[in-house]
Amino acid sequence: MIVRTPRARPVPWATKKQRTSAQWLLPLVGLDWVWEWVAFALSNWVFLEVLEYLGSFSVLVAVIFYFSESGDRVKLRHYQAWQVINTAQGKGGSGGRIEALQELNHDKVPLVGVDVSSAFLQGLQLQNANLLRSDFSSADLRNSNLSRSDFTLANLASSNLRYAILDHAQFIQADLHDADLTGASLVGGDFSGVTLDGADLRGTDLRDMHWQQIKSMARTNLAGVKNAPAGFLAWALAHGAVAEPGADP
Repeated sequence: MIVRTPRARPVPWATKKQRTSAQWLLPLVGLDWVWEWVAFALSNWVFLEVLEYLGSFSVLVAVIFYFSESGDRVKLRHYQAWQVINTAQGKGGSGGRIEALQELNHDKVPLVGVDVSSAFLQGLQLQNANLLRSDFSSADLRNSNLSRSDFTLANLASSNLRYAILDHAQFIQADLHDADLTGASLVGGDFSGVTLDGADLRGTDLRDMHWQQIKSMARTNLAGVKNAPAGFLAWALAHGAVAEPGADP
């Protein structure tokens, strides 16, 4: 609410001059007296009051438009994120894709079919993501957090998932052949129908892993795995897996 206080009418110049004891102050006093009259005149000008109300109203209108157009801004942001991802498709490096993927996932946008093959995505934070039929082949995902994400039918062949967190992720019918999962956490992961041929699982945490319907794991390296479910190691070794510690476990 705008509150305007009327200004008192300035005293006549003769009175002002009489109240000034020092003559050398008269120029300054005179200038001050002139501005008093200007302020008095403006304080009684209703047009200025109208302008103040219009200024407040314009702020209100701007706020209304800001919120009414929020949906369009979100759509534009998503479009720009997808443009970053698609423009860099098939290329190495990050190219802003880490931020783009995280932003889309934060807004709960499905990342179905996303192609980030060969991308540098170390440290990617993509929990609870819908990555159905996505392509992460040959991507560098070291130290990423992809827990509870859905990689059903995804292509993760030759991907680098060293020390990644993949707890409770779904890899149903996914392709993980030649993937490097050294030191990764696969707690509670669903590997039904997964191809793990040639994958490196040295030092991985396999607690509560759903392994009974793994499609194939010829030459899969299981050296030093932790918390392997009962019966898994014997079954895996009988189906072509190996346990070769090697270097740099």
